[in-house]
Amino acid sequence: MSLSRSASASNGTMMGGQSPVLRIIVENLFYPVSLEVLHQIFSKFGTVLKIITFTKNNQFQALLQYSDAGNAHHAKLALDGQNIYNACCTLRVEYSKLTSLNVKYNNDKSRDFTRMDLPSGDSQPTLDHAMAAAFGAQGIIPSPYSGAAAFGPISFPHAGLSLQMMPGTLETLSMPSSAMAGRMAIHGMPHTAMNSVLLVSNLNPSSISPHGLFILFGVYGDVHRVKIMFNKKENALIQMADATQAQLAMSHLNGQRLHGRVMRVTVSRHQSVQLPREGQEDQGLTKDYSGSPLHRFKKPGSKNFQNIFPPSATLHLSNIPPSVTDEILQDLFTGCGYSVRAFKFFLKDRKMALIQLGSVEEAIQALIDLHNHDLGENHHLRVSFSKSTI
Repeated sequence: MSLSRSASASNGTMMGGQSPVLRIIVENLFYPVSLEVLHQIFSKFGTVLKIITFTKNNQFQALLQYSDAGNAHHAKLALDGQNIYNACCTLRVEYSKLTSLNVKYNNDKSRDFTRMDLPSGDSQPTLDHAMAAAFGAQGIIPSPYSGAAAFGPISFPHAGLSLQMMPGTLETLSMPSSAMAGRMAIHGMPHTAMNSVLLVSNLNPSSISPHGLFILFGVYGDVHRVKIMFNKKENALIQMADATQAQLAMSHLNGQRLHGRVMRVTVSRHQSVQLPREGQEDQGLTKDYSGSPLHRFKKPGSKNFQNIFPPSATLHLSNIPPSVTDEILQDLFTGCGYSVRAFKFFLKDRKMALIQLGSVEEAIQALIDLHNHDLGENHHLRVSFSKSTI
């Protein structure tokens, strides 16, 4: 199906690398990949506004527009070269020269998530002839999503693919056992690249703690375990909830300064972080956080998936009770030794504020120290990095 039959791209263009629009090619298409599958995967990195799917040069392709170019950057960084299913359906992600997409119809080929009033047009079957031939036409169920773009489970029983729509997680993609269900592999890379365990090195052994690493790396995913090496405390292992979150944390935190040292973050060869055996000396250097209430991403589709930003000198504060003034918050940060350069409450919502500190390194340390700080009235301060400045 040509691009023009379902939707068209707007005339606006910009230099690649700055656009909120991504061009996606799915190679090695052994299982069908629908618009809903792409929405589920890419929503993990921000708000997806529009998607157009089409076939070009006998390849399944898509254009996907985020609300923000930063989201497109993070998605490209994390997903380019990844396999949707084990050993097949490889994503090739690049920036589009387009700045926005103009979607005419909401159907199984294109979708504008900001305009649910669009007509369905002359909706086509979910798969083109080439994809249908790979399965045999008898095995494909036409898409139930023509028209108003409601969300729900879709299934291809004969193909063995089942997907429950839960934006923000890849763990819900399930495949037949022969395809080794549910693991997101990395195409053409050694097995260690799929690990959810990170090796963090060049830490300051006199200042680092498992809790500090849990809070910092928890900005980019749910940390399950932390182990600071007993014999070499400059090094630590951090086990994230999945490989995607590990990649995200590594891309944002490698090279950042913590306690006066530049952190190095790489993928570990270890598959998991082992807890110490009973009676084994550990000095409290290994902690299990798998059941922590402080996990930011445990709810599928959480808004936190849309607010993942690189470390910055400006912090986003939220969950502020009405009785807490700007003076109280600024005193909290200065009392902990941080230099406050600027502060402002959100005009429409005084439960949130921005605070700008003297440097990115200061902000990283302040986030570790003050995230979940008890402000009284059963309110614990939530701290994250902001893309804004004051």
